[in-house]
Amino acid sequence: MSTSSFSQDRSRDASALFAGPLAWTEDLTVRFGRRTVLDRVNIAVQPGEVVTLIGPNGAGKTTLVRAVLGLVAADGGRVLRRPNLRIGYMPQRLSVDQTLPLTVRRFLALWRPVTADQVAAALEEAGVTRLADSAVQTISGGEMQRVLLARALLGEPDLLVLDEPDQAVDVHGQAELFNRIAQVRQRRGCGVLLVSHDLHTVMARTDRVICLNAHVCCSGRPEDVSRHPEYHALFGGHARDLAVYVHHHDHAHAEDGKVVHDHDGDCCHG
Repeated sequence: MSTSSFSQDRSRDASALFAGPLAWTEDLTVRFGRRTVLDRVNIAVQPGEVVTLIGPNGAGKTTLVRAVLGLVAADGGRVLRRPNLRIGYMPQRLSVDQTLPLTVRRFLALWRPVTADQVAAALEEAGVTRLADSAVQTISGGEMQRVLLARALLGEPDLLVLDEPDQAVDVHGQAELFNRIAQVRQRRGCGVLLVSHDLHTVMARTDRVICLNAHVCCSGRPEDVSRHPEYHALFGGHARDLAVYVHHHDHAHAEDGKVVHDHDGDCCHG
C-alpha cells in the first residue's frame, strides 16, 4: 500500500470514530508573569481546512500555536485535541550546526525511526527529492522550508501546524511552498493551522482567517475579515491597499477532510 493510500485510509477511520474539529481552544488564557499574552481565545481547525493566524508582532500567534501543540500551559480555559491526533509541526526556523556533516536525508532521519522509503516519499511530496544528498548547510532558505515541510509530513499528520513557513523565503519560493501545502491538504485531507505576516498570501490561500491581538479581534472568510474595522485598525493603510482575491472553489470538503468536487462550481466551507 502506498503512503498516500495509507494516509487516506487512516484519515477515514479516525473520522468515523470522532466527528468535529481536529483541535480547538475554549477561552484559552495564557500569562507570562503579569502580562496576559492570550485572553479567552477560541479557535478551531476542521479536517481539510486551512486556518491562518494574523496579527502584529507580540499578538500571541506563536504562543497560541505552542499551546495547541501542548508546549505552553493554559492559565485559563483549555486546549482540546481529537483523540490520537497526529500533528506535524514546522517551526519558524531550525538552526543546524555549520560544522556538522549532515545531508538532508540524514537530517530527516534524526527525529523518529523512519525507513528510506518514507524519507523519499516525504521529500517527493515536499518537492525536494533532488536535495536528498545535499548538505543541509548548503541549501537555500526556501529549500530549507520545504525540507522542514517534509519533516512535518513524516509523522502522517492529521493536522499541520506551520509557524511562519514563508519567513526568509523569496516571492517565487513562497508561491512554490504554498502550492505544496495546498497539494498536501488536498491529497491528505489534513487540517492546516498557519501563522503568516504576508497578508496577500493569507487572503489568497486560506479558508478562514483569525485576526489576533492577545484576543480574537475578528475571524471568518478572508473577504469578510478584510472589511472588518478591527482588521483595518490593526493593519492600517496596508489593509486598505490590499486587493482581496476571492478563490471560488469547485469543491467542498467531506467530514474526513477529503475534497468533494461540486460540479455547480460553488464553494462550501463550514
